Amino acid sequence: MPTKTTDGKAGAKKAADKPAAKKAAGSKPNALQKPLQPSKELAAIVGSDPLPRGEGVSKIWDYIKKNNLQNPENKREILADDKLKPIFGKPKVTMFEMNKHLAQHLK
Repeated sequence: MPTKTTDGKAGAKKAADKPAAKKAAGSKPNALQKPLQPSKELAAIVGSDPLPRGEGVSKIWDYIKKNNLQNPENKREILADDKLKPIFGKPKVTMFEMNKHLAQHLK
């Protein structure tokens, strides 16, 4: 149940109530933001420049959707084409397995 504040508005919070989190200058990016070098197999899809893990996964999904590689009967399965087979090591993987295989190609 929302509580009433002194101004009569229930549960309203102002952005000024919380101090903005400040990062120290020169702090390291977290693990998901750290640029990683894709393998040559993965570079054929996402490019050869280092990129964060999240961006690599996003580019793989763009490639999968652009080339219609999701199994129409089970959208959780990805059907590997000639570019994805060297990355996945098998003809089809689940979307959850995909991240495990991608991790092996990002160093």
